[in-house]
Amino acid sequence: MRVKPRVLMVTGAYYPELSGGGLQARALVRALRDEADFRVLTTSTDASLPRYADEDGVPIRRIYVDTGRRVSRLHASTALVSAFLDAAPHVDIVNLHGFSRKATPLVALSRLLRKKFALTLQTGVHDEPPAARALGTRAFWAYTHADLYFSVSPGLSQAYVNAGLDRGRLRQVCNAVDVDRFRPASPAEKRALRVKLGLPDVPLVLFVGFFSRDKRPDLLYRAWSRSASASASALVFVGATEKANLEVDPEVAGGIRAAVAASGTADRVVFAGVTREVDDYVRAADVFVLPSIREGLSISLLEAMSTALPVVATRITGSTDALIVPDTSGLLVEPDDVEGFARAIDALLTDGDTARRLGAAARQTILDRYSIQRTAAAWLAGYRELASA
Repeated sequence: MRVKPRVLMVTGAYYPELSGGGLQARALVRALRDEADFRVLTTSTDASLPRYADEDGVPIRRIYVDTGRRVSRLHASTALVSAFLDAAPHVDIVNLHGFSRKATPLVALSRLLRKKFALTLQTGVHDEPPAARALGTRAFWAYTHADLYFSVSPGLSQAYVNAGLDRGRLRQVCNAVDVDRFRPASPAEKRALRVKLGLPDVPLVLFVGFFSRDKRPDLLYRAWSRSASASASALVFVGATEKANLEVDPEVAGGIRAAVAASGTADRVVFAGVTREVDDYVRAADVFVLPSIREGLSISLLEAMSTALPVVATRITGSTDALIVPDTSGLLVEPDDVEGFARAIDALLTDGDTARRLGAAARQTILDRYSIQRTAAAWLAGYRELASA
């Protein structure tokens, strides 16, 4: 009889807070809950969320941290170690989603307590060896002493290999989405969702993500406002605009709001904020845009493609170019090319046949390669490998 792997998922944020690592961890927990026993240990910037919770029978422990206060960060570090020690008797494997300084005590404690440690390489640049090395000797020691590495994109895998690290410990397992939740919407469903969400009933261009410099929502606003279709469409921003999260730069949202006010487009630009209904916004939209200059394998992009939206994304080597075949399953634009994004947005809003063709191909790409129902088996194989070692 096969023994279930007992896994502690450690994330920087977990549902209902939104982050790539947290979303992937939750998708895995829900997909594999009959095959493995999970616990979740996460930091949180939302003081209103309970410190102890249970979702689908999975215990969740949250450590609140005010990222703007050093005392709070130090307290969170101590609380994280304490919570780890509480969870340790109940787990055999620790899976940290995304590299950060918290890896150092987690790897050290995992070795001391004879727990297997897996590191998920989640975000381009930040989860690559040079960034870990830049954090110092101890951080790089932690980075290089995982028992197994899950890489969510070819680009992250290549960066790992280029650093001369052990290929035998690397597993390429891409991010994935629930294709039943993120499914195409009929015209009637789109209209109903727009009424429910209070969105204008015009063609909608959608952005989902943190308001950070790297995500480039300000570039998207400039591109959309220059497109020939701007006057007959609306732009919807979904994501955190406040500084609670380290990735968020409030000046980005502030600059967009000022530009909106100056241009008189306030009735056609929506700031939806953070929501638990991301799927509703994606299914209500007509075009999805990812203007980022840094990604691992964007979950928001996968969600949009799963919903059969035509997508426009920045060409990022080993990330978006591994996911999108240009002019077949989406459109790729060079980084920071405002005019290129404007032309792509206009093309998808004015050419319905092309938009439908790209959307259908995008949906098929997800069904074939990025459905959580398919990829979860590869994660489970990694956990079983660790459990039996």
